[in-house]
Amino acid sequence: MNNVKQRNYNPLIWVLSIVVIGVIFGTYFLPKSTDGTILGMQLTVLPMLNAFLNSFTFLFLLIALIMIKKKNIQLHRTFIVAAFVSTFLFCISYLTYHAMAESTSYGGDGILMYIYYFVLLTHIVLAALIVPLALVTLGRGLNMQKEKHRKIARWTMPLWLYVSFTGVLVYIMISPYY
Repeated sequence: MNNVKQRNYNPLIWVLSIVVIGVIFGTYFLPKSTDGTILGMQLTVLPMLNAFLNSFTFLFLLIALIMIKKKNIQLHRTFIVAAFVSTFLFCISYLTYHAMAESTSYGGDGILMYIYYFVLLTHIVLAALIVPLALVTLGRGLNMQKEKHRKIARWTMPLWLYVSFTGVLVYIMISPYY
């Protein structure tokens, strides 16, 4: 075995997963801003910030993937941590926006409408799944459980890349309707 002290991250992973997903869904039931501002700031800037944060997450994950392919574990870890930080900041911005602003409906039609709703639906479902997946993957990596980490990371990485990419894509597709 390795010299890394094994820690049981499972209780923390379950609690964080339930809390994050619960808070995200709970924001839809909070009262919304009537004037489109929070503390004097226009809420409409937050979706763009969310897209930037998703872009950074996507880039950090891509670099992390390249680093692990080159067997550079230290840089891989650094960029995975950066992806978690940008995702955490995204969650704060996302929750703030959806707690305060009314939902924006997609205003397009035709084939683009079907593409938009397909992308949005898959994004939402996989975003909920990625929370526990990413946390479990992180825990196994921190414990240097290489085989278990690789096994789950083969699913987590492409799904997280998809979620971060489609987050930006949803923003681009809906931005004319803000």
